[in-house]
Amino acid sequence: MDEKTSELRDIFVETTGSETVTERQAESRGTLTDRDEAAVDERVREVVAAMRERYDFSTDLDDATYARIARGRFEADDDEAVAAALVEEREADEDGERSEAGTESAGAPVVEPATVRDARLDLHLVREADREVDDAAFDYDDLKQLTAEGRSIVECADALDVDPDVVAKYARIARVDLTSTRTNDRFRDELRDLLTDAEIEGSHAETARNDGLEAATEDMETDTKL
Repeated sequence: MDEKTSELRDIFVETTGSETVTERQAESRGTLTDRDEAAVDERVREVVAAMRERYDFSTDLDDATYARIARGRFEADDDEAVAAALVEEREADEDGERSEAGTESAGAPVVEPATVRDARLDLHLVREADREVDDAAFDYDDLKQLTAEGRSIVECADALDVDPDVVAKYARIARVDLTSTRTNDRFRDELRDLLTDAEIEGSHAETARNDGLEAATEDMETDTKL
């Protein structure tokens, strides 16, 4: 190893050391997680509107509520918690409006957990728990494959040797998964990236390494070999 190559390697190691990467990771997380939430909410609603135009939604909830359910998918453990949060938020909004108008609150309309689930599935936001078959009566992937082949619920039940009612419970999940797959999970992934820090996973360290390499090699001969 000649002197210039040694110098380049030392600079590269120093520039891309663990302490430097950690600092860049912290900076990246701060930049992404401190995004304008109003802009995020607006984009989520745009995704919801695009999906409503493309697919038949199964509830009469408006886009704002769908957007809130999408956010709830990543904030709460289950649909019951999301439904409860929706009611609380609506009650708070209505209490504020009635207080300003000088009227009494009649209580916010209840959004049932089943409705939340339907809306969540409309948005391709399947939870892993949705795919967990009770008592392991059959393998979910087998049902998904049969559904992809165009089999009916009865035909799937015959092939899996289970009751059609049991298959029906998971058939919609399989259809949602397949529909999402046909779009390369585009909508699901965008909602996830908007509403979580998933987009920074696996990218901040690579960016830091690239930045370090660029700084290390700046103004040096490009034909130097390590």
